[in-house]
Amino acid sequence: MTDLGFSCLDARPDPFAASPTLLFRLRLTEPDGGRVQAAVLRCQIRVEPRRRRHTPREAELLGDLFGDPSRWGTTLTALQFANVSATVPGFTGETEIDLPVPVTYDLEVAAAKYFAALDDGEIPLILLFSGTVFTRTPQGLSAGQVPWDREARHRLPVAVWRELMDRHFPGQGWLRLDRETLRELGRFKSARALTTWDETVRALLAQTREAAG
Repeated sequence: MTDLGFSCLDARPDPFAASPTLLFRLRLTEPDGGRVQAAVLRCQIRVEPRRRRHTPREAELLGDLFGDPSRWGTTLTALQFANVSATVPGFTGETEIDLPVPVTYDLEVAAAKYFAALDDGEIPLILLFSGTVFTRTPQGLSAGQVPWDREARHRLPVAVWRELMDRHFPGQGWLRLDRETLRELGRFKSARALTTWDETVRALLAQTREAAG
């Protein structure tokens, strides 16, 4: 085992990524001030919904994930956000690195649906670390495992997530549909000479409201 410590300093959008990506700024600390030759890290990131308050509007949008708020005592469980890896160059004492984390806007993914339902505030995250650390000993290069209990917490501002999505999908959302559903929507759109998919969905919603009213 190698007694590395981890902390997450902040997270920001990667301005040069081709797809939505957050850069988590990590600090790694070797408590004895020793030399680390290199490290290969794995990081699992989870959302912890229990660590924030949700407005009534957010609770309504989160019904698909957690059910009615009266049941949240048992249903408000952690959500998987990402599994990523990184190689850390050699350092002495402590170092900082950027950990790139791809972020999906697919609203079929639980974490993306959760993010999209939030109006403001912060998203509580926990980062769980594992991996291999290489150090130099009198006998040569030695490899040790990152202890299983290494973790860090970060509260990601909802505004940062929204800024990231606006860079790639300004003012828009992304919804995955079955191919046959898309074909049916296409027929509906053509039959009514609608010009955009927004108009098509709004027309369907209007029909639903009329039928219900």
